[in-house]
Amino acid sequence: MARKIAAAFVILALAGCSSAPSWNPLDWFASQPEGAKPAVLTPIAATRSVRALWTANVGSGDTFVFEPMLAGDSVYAAARDGTVVRIDAATGQVRWRANAGARLSAGVGADARVVVVATDEGEVIALEAQNGAPRWRTRVSSEVLARPVVGDDLVVVRSADSRVFAFNAADGKRRWVYQRAASSLSVRMPAGVTLHEGFVFGGFPGGKLIALTTNTGALRWEVTVALPKGATELERVTDVVGEPAMQRREVCVGAFQGRIACYEWQSGTQQWARDISTLTGVSIDAGHAYLSDQSGAVHAFDRSDGRSVWKQDRLANRRLTLPRPLGAEIAIGDLEGFVHFLSRDSGAFVARIATDGSPMRAAPIAIPGGLLVQTRNGGLFALGLQ
Repeated sequence: MARKIAAAFVILALAGCSSAPSWNPLDWFASQPEGAKPAVLTPIAATRSVRALWTANVGSGDTFVFEPMLAGDSVYAAARDGTVVRIDAATGQVRWRANAGARLSAGVGADARVVVVATDEGEVIALEAQNGAPRWRTRVSSEVLARPVVGDDLVVVRSADSRVFAFNAADGKRRWVYQRAASSLSVRMPAGVTLHEGFVFGGFPGGKLIALTTNTGALRWEVTVALPKGATELERVTDVVGEPAMQRREVCVGAFQGRIACYEWQSGTQQWARDISTLTGVSIDAGHAYLSDQSGAVHAFDRSDGRSVWKQDRLANRRLTLPRPLGAEIAIGDLEGFVHFLSRDSGAFVARIATDGSPMRAAPIAIPGGLLVQTRNGGLFALGLQ
């Protein structure tokens, strides 16, 4: 099974290429490996009620992962056809709708001043947060699959050829670029970066996690999250996926065909690690680390030592998003547009709600009074749990 999954996810990633082959392994979300049928959803004894606070539509994401972003009192979202919207987070009212002028592959990064999206041709496009007017455009060296990150007066972009670019948020001028050798085979899934306390954290093929300084892009430290294993090159693909998760003094990441691990964020000293494979990364809160593994089981680990707290396996092969902790519950989306709510302490189902029937690829995000999900068909659903 591991070999079949790896074969469904890797592409030849040639250093310096500006575009990817036409075969798109992101179709993982639209089809199943041989013999892996999604678990049938059975009725649950709901202990909480969930309702839609508001809904909107931004447009189809096609085969790419678009993640909405909360900045201030607004939600920003994007679609494959270039649409970018700003929506009032409390009411769902569209404040503006613009077009970036290109077909997009990643977004959204935003703060109170700038909204940033990117394309599979390596173009990075910034719009004015207040009205959606064009602000600046620039390029990186290859396609962008993970959302740009805005912070510290920078826009930081991770390109698919294992480079990290930092641009001035005001005018798009390049500040620095970090480059490492591209892997011949890699997982074609979003692997983003996280900004925290003057550092940029990012994961790479070969199971590597790095910390860069935001001022210059200098390497502060590098660690190996997981070592490649297996007899074939496909079986040895071990890439850090998703965005590094920060909590207090820790940074945690997950690797495909590898491990979940947490490190002291200033020094890179490992706190703990567990052998497990994920395609969406890891999320953390004050007590636990959460992930959905490649077979569709949801796990919670004690954040202090990596001890297993619970495992929920009734969502097997449902192409789960990254679990998102939301107070006493965690929320997770699936390939049929359902949002599942699990108890943070036990992993038991507490609620479930359907959206538009199309897959969710990005994790739910927290908004005032609830959470927000975006589906492949472009549906934006603000949900409240009671």
